[in-house]
Amino acid sequence: MDTLIMVGQLLLGLSILVGLHELGHLLTAKMFGMRVEKFSIGFPPKIAGFQWGETEYSIGAIPLGGFVKISGMIDESMDSNQMSAEPQPWEFRSKPAWQRLIVMLGGIIVNVITGIIIFVFLVYQNGETYFSRDQVIENGIVAREIGQSIGFQTGDKIIDINGEAYTSINDLSSGSALLSENGFYTIERAGKQMQIDIPRGFINSFNSQEALNSFVDIRYPFQLSVIDEGGAAAKAGIALEDRILAVNGNSVTYFDELQSELAKLKSQEAEITLLHGGDTTSTLVAVTERGTIDIAVMPLIEPVRREYGFGEAVAKGTNRAFSVVIINAKALGKMFTGEVSTRNVSGPIGMAKIYGDTWDWTKFWGITGLISMILAFMNLLPIPALDGGHVIFLLYEMISGRAPSDRFLENAQKVGMVVLLALMVFAIGNDILKIFTGG
Repeated sequence: MDTLIMVGQLLLGLSILVGLHELGHLLTAKMFGMRVEKFSIGFPPKIAGFQWGETEYSIGAIPLGGFVKISGMIDESMDSNQMSAEPQPWEFRSKPAWQRLIVMLGGIIVNVITGIIIFVFLVYQNGETYFSRDQVIENGIVAREIGQSIGFQTGDKIIDINGEAYTSINDLSSGSALLSENGFYTIERAGKQMQIDIPRGFINSFNSQEALNSFVDIRYPFQLSVIDEGGAAAKAGIALEDRILAVNGNSVTYFDELQSELAKLKSQEAEITLLHGGDTTSTLVAVTERGTIDIAVMPLIEPVRREYGFGEAVAKGTNRAFSVVIINAKALGKMFTGEVSTRNVSGPIGMAKIYGDTWDWTKFWGITGLISMILAFMNLLPIPALDGGHVIFLLYEMISGRAPSDRFLENAQKVGMVVLLALMVFAIGNDILKIFTGG
C-alpha cells in the first residue's frame, strides 16, 4: 500500500504538471493559428483518447512526460515527410520567429505560473511554522551525526550564516546556505564566538529526509506528557505533574540531556531527582535496555507561527518559487565542477520517495510546486529536443535573420533525444543504486 501511495502521488503530480505544460504549447500555438495535431499526457502506446476538432487528445501508457504535435515543426516524431512538403499557412514553420518563440516558451511559462500559484496558495493558506533564530540562540542546538561531522556540538548557539542573520532553523540546511561559496556558520560556545566552515560538497550529505534529520535540532526543556502504565517510571511512582531535575546527580534541563544520561545506564537503575508537589525528592528507576524509562515528553517551547495576508503571500510565495530555480541552477553548475555529486540526480523512483508513503495534500502540493519550477528550469536548458534547444535556434534566427536548415534541426533533434534518453537512464540507474546502497 505504501508503494501504491508513492506511485499514485507521483503519477498525479506529473500528470498535472505535464498536462499544464503541454497545454501552454497548445494554447499559444492555436492563438497564432497553428494546427495542433496531437496532445498527449504520457508517451505511446495510447491507452485512451478522443478527437476534438483538428486535435487528437490522448493519454499514453508511459506516464513520464507528454507532447503536442504541431504541424510543420521538427520534434520528437521526426516526421520528415511532412517537412519535405510545401509549407502551409497553418504550420509552425510558416509563422514569424517571434510567434514560434512564444509557442516554445508557452509550456515553461505555464509551469512557472503553476509553481508560483501553488507556493502563494500554500503560504496564504498555511503560513509558516518554525523555530526562530532567537529561539535557537536562547536554547542552543542538538548536534546530530552530520552536524557533528563538521564541528557542531550540542549546546552551540548559531548566531548567523555567512555573516548574516537567518530567520528559521530550517535555513541552516537550506540549499542557499549549503551551496554558498566559502560558507560558514558563526556560533557561540561556552560564551565565546567561533566559526564553523561549511565544507566543499557538504550538500552531498543531505541526500534524504533521514539525512536532514541527522543535522541539527533545537534544544528544548520539557515536561512529561505520557507515562506508560506498568512501565519503569510508573512503577517508580513518577507522576505526570512531576518535573525531572537530575539523573544520578547530573542536572537535566533539556530533553537531550535526559536522553544522554539514560543512555549511559541501559539495563541499570537510575536515581531520578524530581520536583514533586513543590518538594524535591528522589526515586530509583529501572532503565530499559533501550535507555528509556517508558515516558513521553512535550517541549516547553512553542514554534513561531506566522500568517500572511494575500499581498504578503504573493511576495513570499513568488520568492520561494524562484529560489527553487536559483538553487537548482547553482547545484547544476557545481555538478560540473564536481562539488555536487551526480548521485543527487533522481529519476521517477527518487521523486516518488520524495512524495512519501502517506497522502498529505499540503506536502503533495508543496512538492508538486517544487517540481513545476524544476521542470521549467530543466526545459529551458539549451539541449535540442527540449524547449530550450528550440528557443536557442529561434533566437539565432531572430538575430541573424537566417533560420537553421531542416536537416540541421533534424540532426540536432536526434542528438537531443539521445542525450535525454541517456540522462533518463542515468537518473533511473541512480535510483536503483540508492535502493541497493541505502543512499
